[in-house]
Amino acid sequence: MNLLIRNGRLLDPVTGVETAGDLLIIDGRIAPSTRAHPPSLPVIDASGLVVAPGLIDLHVHLREPGGEAAETIETGSRAAARGGFTTVVAMPNTTPAHATPEIIQLVLQRGLAVGLTRVLPSGCVTKDRKGSELADLAALAAAGAAAFTDDGGVIPHAALLEKALREARRLGLVLMEHAEDHALEKAGVMHAGEHARRCNLPGVPSEAEAKIVARDIACAEAAGAAVHIQHVSAAESVALIRAARARGVHVTGEVTPHHLALTDAEVQADNPGAYKMNPPLRAAADRAALIAGLCDGTLTSLATDHAPHTAEAKARGFLHAPSGIVGLETAVGVTYTELVRKGRLDLLAWLRLWTTGPAAVLGLPPPGLAVGAVADLVLLDLEAGWTVNPAEFATKSRNTPFGGWQLTGRAAATVLGGNITWLAEARRLQA
Repeated sequence: MNLLIRNGRLLDPVTGVETAGDLLIIDGRIAPSTRAHPPSLPVIDASGLVVAPGLIDLHVHLREPGGEAAETIETGSRAAARGGFTTVVAMPNTTPAHATPEIIQLVLQRGLAVGLTRVLPSGCVTKDRKGSELADLAALAAAGAAAFTDDGGVIPHAALLEKALREARRLGLVLMEHAEDHALEKAGVMHAGEHARRCNLPGVPSEAEAKIVARDIACAEAAGAAVHIQHVSAAESVALIRAARARGVHVTGEVTPHHLALTDAEVQADNPGAYKMNPPLRAAADRAALIAGLCDGTLTSLATDHAPHTAEAKARGFLHAPSGIVGLETAVGVTYTELVRKGRLDLLAWLRLWTTGPAAVLGLPPPGLAVGAVADLVLLDLEAGWTVNPAEFATKSRNTPFGGWQLTGRAAATVLGGNITWLAEARRLQA
């Protein structure tokens, strides 16, 4: 838990200050650079690298318990560390679901035992995610739930949602909502439009998301509570969130890398492993609205919605395969390439979408580089060009649309509480 990071480009998203120099870590926390170094202190040469607080992912499926064929807390944590993440929020749609204090504790303890990233379990909003009766949110919070969500399913009734929002506010935790009107979604598997017709696949209209976003905003406003919209994908949703925030409603939203980088025009009907996700890839106008929402501060976080599935499950065809793609190991490259390299955001604004933005949603202290801060760090090589090779992933699953993509930017090292959890090049470490 003692480490010296030397010759880095230190970027603090809290203060906005960038400096060149060293970062000393003693007992897992950032120490004054003037402090005497312990003997045999490990040193990372960070020449040419940006040193920043570790990234936070609000939306990760680790599949354990029950889905270990696709992912485990260990393999998902390893993928997170390779991606530069030091904190991930684990979604509750496991088997059994995160619906009891015992499952919350199991996930917490497994994450601690693996020790590669901080695994924060979310708790179900409704009992077993069935949408009919409120879960014991207080018990889940006491057991260690970091947020509440029925991700993978929407809370169907406004009255139940408003009740949950009031209880979440009382407990000091955020409610995160998967916005999807199942009556409008029906049997759709990709965005409704000309490309769905080309692929001969049933479509999901963007209204299915926007209708629930509007309802959720109204409920949050009535309850005086915070609501976070997961994986925002539609232009109408961005407009609703923008207007609500302007009048003081506590609503935030996240955007996934795949919704930033792809549209429904790229969907290949014979490749559900890469292109079937929920919400689906939408039209170019929706993608442009997401980018605009990130640039003007309407949308405050990026999140991967890392959703591993076995090859066998994804081989069932577009109509029957499960939705979702993996994203932890490509997130930095995809979002840095799409947002910073293409001139849409500056480096600091991009970094905040992965650090202070998600921390604010969760009510965590803003992650910075001040003396005394926990040494959860990422060292970013933002000049590195690389080719995505799914065979090299640490995650157990390979369902990605980014195989073969040429990206710029990746994590060169990740540090959790002063311990190195990922180091791309051994030559940088001087033990």
